[in-house]
Amino acid sequence: MPSKRRDLVELAGHHAPRQGYNATPLHGVRILRSEAVLQDVPVLYKPGAAFVLQGRKQGVLDGEIYLYDEEHYLAVSVPVPFRMESVASPERPLLAVYVEFDMHMAAEIASDVETRRSDTPASRMRGLVSSRMAPDIEDVVLRMLRALCDPVELAVLGAGILRELHYRVLVGPQGGAMISALQQRGRSGRIVQSLVRLRESYGSGISVGALATEAGMSVPSYHVHFKTLTGSTPIQYLKAMRLHEARLMIARQDRTIAEVAASVGYASPAQFSRDFRRHFRRTASEEAEWVRRHLGELA
Repeated sequence: MPSKRRDLVELAGHHAPRQGYNATPLHGVRILRSEAVLQDVPVLYKPGAAFVLQGRKQGVLDGEIYLYDEEHYLAVSVPVPFRMESVASPERPLLAVYVEFDMHMAAEIASDVETRRSDTPASRMRGLVSSRMAPDIEDVVLRMLRALCDPVELAVLGAGILRELHYRVLVGPQGGAMISALQQRGRSGRIVQSLVRLRESYGSGISVGALATEAGMSVPSYHVHFKTLTGSTPIQYLKAMRLHEARLMIARQDRTIAEVAASVGYASPAQFSRDFRRHFRRTASEEAEWVRRHLGELA
């Protein structure tokens, strides 16, 4: 194993002593340790990037496979529900760094890049992109993990390293697609604005017709552009978002199933339980136990 890779793995392991997601002092950065083979797991990542330093993951969205492993990282420009599988073991745990984008910082960087690189070709907006782990990305991730070991270094350099990591992702192979999402231009940009609206009001009644009107599209056109970007219809997307939010609430064990169902927009707890089991292939209580065992408190 090359020395840089060995250092990355050792540092990630040091910062992630527990199974599941481990918090770090850097806002939006957490480190996952997983020791089990996982198959067909529904996930919904927020915009950002996932860097697997040991082990392998892959996502499937609308029939397309997105690999994120020791040679590739996953960039997420908009939250999209997809299915994931991973390879790990207690002897060789999966170790991955998850960076949730600071959207204001990312938009500012995207604007600077676009202004100063007028020759940057426009790219089709995509929710997920898998890219090869270039040396400059590895360098930034390594410096970030090292800074996490020293409170003084973290206080002085941490914010700058995190900003550089945002920049490296935005100028990487997938950068054009991510910048397009951040700029929110054209029809695809209006779909991104719809996703923000859904995120803010998923617990209330939302009609596809109203979303299409807000986006300045007919309902059929809205459906086509929505599915192109997210791999889901608007109704499927809203249901997945509600169920993922409910999953986290249930894992925290501070509400009843009926209370959770109502808070994410379900009038019927029975319908909620049916949809939940269909999506996660486990009952709500079984899924809560699975989340705590595999993802920890920061899921």
